[in-house]
Amino acid sequence: MSAPEPAPPASDSGPKPRPGRGLVTVGVVVALAAVGIVAEGAVSRVRSARQLQAWTEAQAIPTVRTLYPSPGGGPANLELPGRLEAYRSAPIYARVPGYLKSWKHDIGARVKAGDLLAEIETPDLDQQLLQAKADLASAQASASLAETTAARWNAMLGSDSVSKQEVDEKTGDYATKKALVNAAQANVNRLVATKAFTRIVAPFDGVVTARSTDVGALINAGSGGGPELFVVSDTTKLRVYVSVPQQYVPSVPPGTRATMTVPEHPDQTYAATVETSAQAVNAASGTTLMQLLVDNAHGDLMPGGYASLKLNLAGRGDGLTIPASALIFGAGGLTVATVGTDGRVDVKPVTVQRDLGQSIEIASGLAVSDRVIDNPPDDIANGNRVNVLDAPGSSPSGREVASGSDLHHDAS
Repeated sequence: MSAPEPAPPASDSGPKPRPGRGLVTVGVVVALAAVGIVAEGAVSRVRSARQLQAWTEAQAIPTVRTLYPSPGGGPANLELPGRLEAYRSAPIYARVPGYLKSWKHDIGARVKAGDLLAEIETPDLDQQLLQAKADLASAQASASLAETTAARWNAMLGSDSVSKQEVDEKTGDYATKKALVNAAQANVNRLVATKAFTRIVAPFDGVVTARSTDVGALINAGSGGGPELFVVSDTTKLRVYVSVPQQYVPSVPPGTRATMTVPEHPDQTYAATVETSAQAVNAASGTTLMQLLVDNAHGDLMPGGYASLKLNLAGRGDGLTIPASALIFGAGGLTVATVGTDGRVDVKPVTVQRDLGQSIEIASGLAVSDRVIDNPPDDIANGNRVNVLDAPGSSPSGREVASGSDLHHDAS
């Protein structure tokens, strides 16, 4: 009997794993992770870009400060430069030619009317006066002889020893000689009156503010031959001349009060009053010249000096006041930027009633309920969105405007 054959070995029923399949799986996982990382990075970048764009757009919207107009028409002050002049000032020229013999008062001296300022030596005039007196004496002698002759011929007319014609001739000769005497006398009187001008005297009480001559100087007669010899000024009162812009002239009638300061006394003020107006506008400057009076009894003020005047103007009772910084100066004229309830800009043209320096009085173009942008950006335009930083309340009761009611203007 033969031996049994051995049984075949048992085999696994499942398939055998392929080498490398696990690596594929790992690669897929890594790829998916990489795609996720890239996608996350892209989403993050998009999110950041959107956030940056939103931030940029938010920053592009300007932030402004708003305020409401306040009612105008209150009193205001108009500040203008002025020029001080003496109430009376007389440049004194010589009426006779000659040489200055002496002078008695120098600059700064106070003089009374009639006080002697200087004397002029006039040798030529003296000789002319002597000649005129001699001509008068000759004319008087001739007239006396002609008078005697005429009387004699008139006496002989009754005896018929002379003719009527001859008597008339002698009488006419006497009349002629008498007229020559009058002419010679008038010439003497003229030279005597001229001789009186060798004494230069003060025309009124005042101060000698200029002396332009000295002993021995050649003196020319008249105002066209050289500078004045002296200037005498009455400085107890001074005139103040100021050029007022045309638009303010109706607000500065005669009697308007003003406060004045001068550089040499910065801490002291002086009261002045408008006395008169030129009633005409200077075409070159657009201003009207006005004259004020200021008391100078103490001599603090000096004629010819500079002064700063503050004129008290009465209010007009209408208009709205806004800060001067709210005005926009453009090619289309003056405008003001306002903010509506939707946060958008509305640029409105306005007309100025009065320039109050730090603030402006608007005549038309604004309403009391308008929210005005103070210090608007240069590129602001209609429809622009703005962020309001510190707007007042929703009603005009929360108005705030820059204070200041002084009008500042420059003359030259």
